[in-house]
Amino acid sequence: MIYILEDDESIRKLVIYALETQGFESAGFENAERFWKGFGEKRPELVLLDIMLPGEDGLSVLKKIRKEDEKIPVIMLTAKSTEYDKVTGLDMGADDYVSKPFGIMELISRIKAVLRRSEGRSSGQTGEYVNGRLKVSWDKREVYVDDEAVALTLKEYELLKLFIENSGVVVEREKLLEKVWGLEAERENRTLDVHIRTLRSKLKDAGERIQTVRGVGYKYIGEE
Repeated sequence: MIYILEDDESIRKLVIYALETQGFESAGFENAERFWKGFGEKRPELVLLDIMLPGEDGLSVLKKIRKEDEKIPVIMLTAKSTEYDKVTGLDMGADDYVSKPFGIMELISRIKAVLRRSEGRSSGQTGEYVNGRLKVSWDKREVYVDDEAVALTLKEYELLKLFIENSGVVVEREKLLEKVWGLEAERENRTLDVHIRTLRSKLKDAGERIQTVRGVGYKYIGEE
């Protein structure tokens, strides 16, 4: 089931129609109050979320969704085109964004791509990774520094996982953006740096293992 929270009735009906022709079940909501009622009755597989809404806005809804369930994919629909607005949504946990006006087939393509990435999240590693002061429990998706739990967002965790999987290897910015966000590098050039900075800060001294390779990307230093 795909939920669309969009106050523009014509857009909402068009997207629902397009989704159903592609074999997706969907439900539309015109405001956050009705959305939360539906959310409480049945959790969706993916949410299409408009930023500009009457009453509770889309970013507030996104924040609450992430508190309820950090794994539900969310694609932001926005008429805003500034880099700040896009970065804000992505930093708060959105999986992708589509700027209005958008092509309906482009939207369907992005939905399918996000769902594929979401399905792949559950097929990761098992056991534990320990490197100095850093410990990661893959089974529980928990991160510790000096035996203290570190609260990472889904994107921060996926970045760390990708770095560890490529320990000692320079990972290009383009690969990080594509693997973690499914974004082409030219579409978003700030959100990666913001997430890396925050991840390093949360990992404290262990964050120094994530090194910047200027003009290329980043490298995680494993066992020394």
